[in-house]
Amino acid sequence: FNPRDRALPGLFDPVHGSAPDIAGKWIANPLGAVLTASMMLEQLGETEAAELIYKAVRINLGEKKVRTRDLGGQSGTKAVGKDLVRILKSF
Repeated sequence: FNPRDRALPGLFDPVHGSAPDIAGKWIANPLGAVLTASMMLEQLGETEAAELIYKAVRINLGEKKVRTRDLGGQSGTKAVGKDLVRILKSF
């Protein structure tokens, strides 16, 4: 894998554990995976899409309304995802 050579595949994976204790509970924070997707898009030359996703995450965090428990909120995985979609649609 060589991120500087577009002819070679890249590897994009958010760093995390398997978290079997919360599997299926929809309480995991999805922002690491979302930001990983943003970095992948940037690497693939989709810089505008990457920037919009990154901006949406920053807005979500800045609003402090829809947050998972690890960030002091009460929202779940799906709620954070829906909030990111709401923000992206506003652009």
